[in-house]
Amino acid sequence: MSEETPETAPVASGNDVPPDRLSVNPRSEFFDAEKLQRGVGIRFKDRVRTDIEEYSISEGWVRVQAGKAVDRKGQPLTIKLTGPVEAWYEDLGDNPPVARKD
Repeated sequence: MSEETPETAPVASGNDVPPDRLSVNPRSEFFDAEKLQRGVGIRFKDRVRTDIEEYSISEGWVRVQAGKAVDRKGQPLTIKLTGPVEAWYEDLGDNPPVARKD
């Protein structure tokens, strides 16, 4: 019997997987507090990351804060990194369905 992990869990659709694109910035059109409260886990290039500001699964990129630098309005500067992105809801336990690009 093989045990499913976020790396091997099947891709699902519906309410069990996070949206294709999500941002933690309230000013963004992709911000959704309800989905963020559930806790979204992100794996970028086979490494679980906790510093993601925004991601897009279908386009294959994440935005992370660029050090402690801020713009003139006090918003953190971000850089876009490209690569494979996977997302899942952390409140679904140890073997959640994972959203990824096939």
